[in-house]
Amino acid sequence: MKKPLVSVIIPTFNRANVIKRAVISVLNQTFTDFECIVVDDGSTDETDSVLSEFSGKIRAVKKENRGVAAARNSGAELAEGNFIAFLDSDDEWKKEKLSRQISYMNESGLRISQTDEIWVRNGKFVNKSRKYIRPSGDIFYKCLEVCAVTPSSVMMERKLFYDYGGFDESFPVCEDFDLWLRMSPKEKFGLIDEPLIIKYGGAEDQLSNAVGMDKYRIISIYNMLSKDKELDENHKRALFEALVKKVKIYAEGAKKHEKFDEAAWAESLLSGFSGF
Repeated sequence: MKKPLVSVIIPTFNRANVIKRAVISVLNQTFTDFECIVVDDGSTDETDSVLSEFSGKIRAVKKENRGVAAARNSGAELAEGNFIAFLDSDDEWKKEKLSRQISYMNESGLRISQTDEIWVRNGKFVNKSRKYIRPSGDIFYKCLEVCAVTPSSVMMERKLFYDYGGFDESFPVCEDFDLWLRMSPKEKFGLIDEPLIIKYGGAEDQLSNAVGMDKYRIISIYNMLSKDKELDENHKRALFEALVKKVKIYAEGAKKHEKFDEAAWAESLLSGFSGF
C-alpha cells in the first residue's frame, strides 16, 4: 500500500471526554494523504470505548503509562509518513491545518514549522500576552525564555525528529521545551501566521499546570550546555546566562519554602562551568 505523506500522532491519557473532538478534527481535514495514530498512554477511563468508534479510520495503540514524551515517541516509531504532525488530545485543528502546512513546508523547504493558535480557557477565548507570540526563523533566544513552539501546531520531517533523538523520556514535563531548544541552534523554524489550531486550557490534568516545570527547564539548559559540543560561543554564553537566571529564581523559591536540598542542587549546577 502507498505510504501516507503525513503521520498525525495524538498522545492521550484519561481524556475520554475530549479525545473524540481531537480525532474528528483530524479526520475532517481537507488534506487527506495522512494516517492518524492515537497512542493511549495507559488510560483507565473510557478512552478505549471512544476510540473504538473510529475503527478503520485511525490506528489506536495502547501502551503502559510512561508519560507524554514516551507516547509521542511511540507514535513516531509507528509513523510511515515523510512528515509527522503532533496534536495533543485536548486540542483541535481547523480543517485547513494540514493542507496549509504541507503547502508551506513544500514551498519554504524548511524541515519544521508551526502555526498560530487560538486560546480557549474554561470555555472563553483569551488573548495571548506578547511573550507567547510565536516566533519564526532563528528562535534560539526565544526558546530560552518560554516554550516557543506549540506541539499541537508542529509539522516536521520525520527524519528531523530522529536526527535530534525525539523527546527525552526522562522529562515528565517540559519535554517539548527541551526538544525545541536542542533543535533551535541549527534549525530554522517556519511559522504560518494564522490560527489553525485551538488550544484549550483550564483543565486540572494539563501538564502546563504541573509543578516542577522550572526545574526541568533548568535541567534542559544544563544538559545542552554540558553535552552539545557543537555550540558556538554566543549560544554557550546565552545558555549559561539563562541557567544562572533560572537557578537563582528557583533556589530563592526553594529556600523560601525551606527546601534547602533543592536549592543546593540547583546552585551546584553552576559550579562546573568557567570562562563565562
